[in-house]
Amino acid sequence: MSTQLEELGLAIKKVQSRHHRVLDDRLQRLGVSLVQWNALREIDRNPGSNAHRLAELTFNSDQAFGTLTTRLLRLGFIEREAGLGRANAHHLTASGKAMLAEGKEVMRAVLEASFAPLDDEEQTTLLEILGKLLDHPLDDDDDS
Repeated sequence: MSTQLEELGLAIKKVQSRHHRVLDDRLQRLGVSLVQWNALREIDRNPGSNAHRLAELTFNSDQAFGTLTTRLLRLGFIEREAGLGRANAHHLTASGKAMLAEGKEVMRAVLEASFAPLDDEEQTTLLEILGKLLDHPLDDDDDS
């Protein structure tokens, strides 16, 4: 692997890590972690989805998402109802919707500050490039 590819991968990881640290700190001030807020966002984006699907969308294992939803239920941010088969459907409560909205303002401010060095055209180009990478499937068996 070339040094440039390693540096590129590391740079992407550093930007993501910086976002996560700052977002988690600022969201904690609202009384929610980044992981919890992200779950609220995905539940809102995917109403009625089962826990397995929401775990995938939030980059969690099924077990970790189960623990997360238990905490969100206790905080009063979500509710569950019977879904198809044995699955439960998850929905935001009014309190969850309010926390999601507050968190979106935090997210917007952090992302605006983070991407401020890029003009609109550069932001668009970066988004297109990252989209191209995400659209390209990786072969898990390919170690090259």
